[in-house]
Amino acid sequence: MTVKLTSPTNQELQGVIEPAKKIEARNASESAQTEIAEAVEACDRAHPHPIAQVKGALASDDDLQKTAELFKTLGDPSRLKIINALLLSEMCVCDLAELLEMGQSSISHHLKVLRLTRLVKYRREGKSVYYELDDIHVSNIFYQGLLHAKEQREGGE
Repeated sequence: MTVKLTSPTNQELQGVIEPAKKIEARNASESAQTEIAEAVEACDRAHPHPIAQVKGALASDDDLQKTAELFKTLGDPSRLKIINALLLSEMCVCDLAELLEMGQSSISHHLKVLRLTRLVKYRREGKSVYYELDDIHVSNIFYQGLLHAKEQREGGE
């Protein structure tokens, strides 16, 4: 009896390679988690000097709560699109809706949330209402976040 050996098809190879890649990734992840756990477990006592130094400089609970609300507001991609547009120009709801291809009611809702967290402000001109960023901090936060995201995407630090 002769056995005919054939090369595996690409589909058969993928059936073996993909699970192997998943296992390799899982093992690397588990290894990293073990290293972190070992590093944490290696610290067996508190270090009073840095604790005393940092304790007095920590932000207040109230400030941290407001900051968490700010980041929660910024966690919506539609709101970031609005902020991005308002970085470039003062705009009314209908212009934002057209630019971002969203409904006016949706834009209005997002602007209200942004207004309540003091990220945008508005001014009236006749029947029109124009929105702009509240201050330079908003553009700084946006650009810092964007820069960080680009670094992550490009594998930078």
